[in-house]
Amino acid sequence: MELAYIPSPSHGVLHLGPIPLRGYAFCIIIGVFVAVWLGNKRWIARGGRTGTVADIAVWAVPFGLVGGRLYHVITDYELYFSEGRDWVDAFKVWQGGLGIWGAIALGGLGAWIGCRRRGIPLPAWADALAPGIAFAQAIGRWGNWFNQELYGRATDLPWALHITSSTDGRVPGYYHPTFLYESLWCVGVGFLVIWADRRFKLGHGRAFALYVAAYCVGRGWIEYMRVDDAHHILGLRLNDWTALVVFLLAVLYFVLSARLRPGREEIVEPHADEDAPAEGDETASGKDEDAAEGKADDKGKDKDEDKSEDEGGTDAGADDDSVDLDKPSVAESAESASSEPAGTAAETESGTETDAEAGAESVSRDEAGSAKKS
Repeated sequence: MELAYIPSPSHGVLHLGPIPLRGYAFCIIIGVFVAVWLGNKRWIARGGRTGTVADIAVWAVPFGLVGGRLYHVITDYELYFSEGRDWVDAFKVWQGGLGIWGAIALGGLGAWIGCRRRGIPLPAWADALAPGIAFAQAIGRWGNWFNQELYGRATDLPWALHITSSTDGRVPGYYHPTFLYESLWCVGVGFLVIWADRRFKLGHGRAFALYVAAYCVGRGWIEYMRVDDAHHILGLRLNDWTALVVFLLAVLYFVLSARLRPGREEIVEPHADEDAPAEGDETASGKDEDAAEGKADDKGKDKDEDKSEDEGGTDAGADDDSVDLDKPSVAESAESASSEPAGTAAETESGTETDAEAGAESVSRDEAGSAKKS
């Protein structure tokens, strides 16, 4: 009896009334959510728009699920089409059996369709999503724990996995938890891609190629430890050969991409770059319009004030003229009267009398002259 080990769940499904809640499905769903969430953050940091990663994932995820299931069914066809087997089980994805190779291949096709519809480059989108895919795989592998599958050779290590099910030829016992090894490896791959991308500014699909190559290295030795049935070619499991071929292709792509397209894409989503200035221009124009309207209002107010001042000045001037020319005010009359010296009035009276006398003399002279002429 092992003193320390990793226990397996007695069953991988809970029932909420008539609705079955399967641990394997939950792990897949949570993994997809994490991949899209992290991919969206990285996409925005690269200059993309919010929601683009999710929109393309709507295409990539269903294609990936179909591709992963197809790869599993094709490479393990005897589980579904041999004598005594029910081919309908090939559609029961919740029972486990998704090949990552088929999921990446067909999921990439779905992503390409989504990228074409949005007019963005697939390599840039794949770079943004690469570490998220690794973390999604790390979470998804725990679905194998719920189903008591994908374990390695027998061991007495303190972290051995205790298998209790005898379904599909399983033998209860203690085995290497290869699902846990792969989960931890995928976490390391995710952080490796994030570090390398920040350090070397990977672009044009090289971050995704690094994820693929690093994952294949770990999958190679982990696959070699597994004891479940699989096809062998030259003494190696089929998935080992697949990992080797995909690793070489990923490294080749990484090297050629670095030579042909060094650096990183400056623009990953043209529409995002076009929208940002448009919003800024619109805001700026709005501010300019507000400023212009404010200036126009100020000018209108100034004109109104000037006009009112002019009208007020004109009225005041008219009143002043009328006061000076026509009707002097009582106060001014009083002041002028009081300010005139007494002699002035006397002189005025004497002047009046003198004028009257002079007028009388001129009249008498005229009468005398007219008498002489007659």
